Amino acid sequence: MSKAVFFQHAWLQAGWAHNVRIEMAGGRITAVRPDAAPGDAARHGIALPGMPNLHSHSFQRAIAGLTEYRAGNQNNFWSWREVMYRFALQLSPEDVETIATLAFIEMLEGGFTTVAEFHYLHHAPDGTPYDNIAEMAARIAAAAQCAGISLLLLPVFYAHSGFGGAPAHTGQRRFVNDLDRYERLFHACETLAPAGVAPHSLRAVTPGELQVLAGLACNRPVHIHIAEQTGEVDDCLAWCGARPIEFLLRSVPVTPSWCLVHATHATPAELAGMAAAGAVAGLCPITEANLGDGIFPGQNFAGAYGVGSDSNVLIDVMQELRMLEYSQRLGQRQRNAMAFSSLPNTAMALYAQALAGGAQACGLVAALSPGAPADFVAIPAADDPDIALARAVFGNRRGVALDVWARGVQVVKDGHHAGAERARQKFAAVLDRL
Repeated sequence: MSKAVFFQHAWLQAGWAHNVRIEMAGGRITAVRPDAAPGDAARHGIALPGMPNLHSHSFQRAIAGLTEYRAGNQNNFWSWREVMYRFALQLSPEDVETIATLAFIEMLEGGFTTVAEFHYLHHAPDGTPYDNIAEMAARIAAAAQCAGISLLLLPVFYAHSGFGGAPAHTGQRRFVNDLDRYERLFHACETLAPAGVAPHSLRAVTPGELQVLAGLACNRPVHIHIAEQTGEVDDCLAWCGARPIEFLLRSVPVTPSWCLVHATHATPAELAGMAAAGAVAGLCPITEANLGDGIFPGQNFAGAYGVGSDSNVLIDVMQELRMLEYSQRLGQRQRNAMAFSSLPNTAMALYAQALAGGAQACGLVAALSPGAPADFVAIPAADDPDIALARAVFGNRRGVALDVWARGVQVVKDGHHAGAERARQKFAAVLDRL
């Protein structure tokens, strides 16, 4: 069945267009008609392509608020990780599906229309594999289907606790696979959703394992955590005499299908190497601020970047973009840090860059153009769409109330997903029990 929606303004590949009628069928855009009459189409304000969320751990939505207290002298990523590990050991497959369903609904309400789920919670709480090796991945896929969000499933290979092949410790027992079992898991995930390969980090894989995983990917997306923490950089230097990004770039053929998640502590030479390889920097500004990771040197990076919600402590596209820009302003002590001469509107520059990088990292097309997935969001109308977008990014007290379409279906109206209330009730019951 074909259908249409009409927008006062729409952001097309050539820039803003006005009085735009978008026609859809089979989950894809079939026609985009600027300067058109609305006809029988429902009328809305300003259309933007839906943003891909290039990095999520959906189960971590349930620990939001549980780690916001000071304990002892060490309050950093590593102390947060211990709380996360303890929580992860309690979750049943049903719990994971319930938590992921709410997280994915909140992503849609927050303007994300695709999620790359970096999924490493594979086994039973005692570390025993489930009879269905993809049991937990199937729960993630079911949650995405229930919410109505497009999914890139990234099963994570995790085998070690530190550089040089250190044995995994007991808190990581639900994550660990060898290469043979991981390959079976990966192919099982491919039956559930589009899939990519995810070496967890250079801490969790050996160089030989990384080579095998790069070969398994075969032009599919490859995502890896890297250089998020100064401790990781120091440990890598002690192990091999090179920094993490430096080591990665000389160890495997990094290509435009790779997403280097965080890359917070990158030197100018490493940034140049990432850009030359065409890799995407996967930035998660709210999580990186929450964990005290540091500030990605965005003004010095000439390559592609996208944004992700990572730990899902707060899920909102506009607030991710705002945090990214404000972190640069604080670090550089200047304004409009992520804009550039050909795109001086900062909100537009942020959205355009994150959209392009996120789409590249997820292996999809994110544009209001015929043939593309019918994934888009609407923000309130204004005479000047540039100002409307800037207000959406920088001037909304609680985040802008969006209308959201995913694969041609309006899944969010006036900021609310039809399934949100029931999902929140089920989520609250899981938290109460845990």
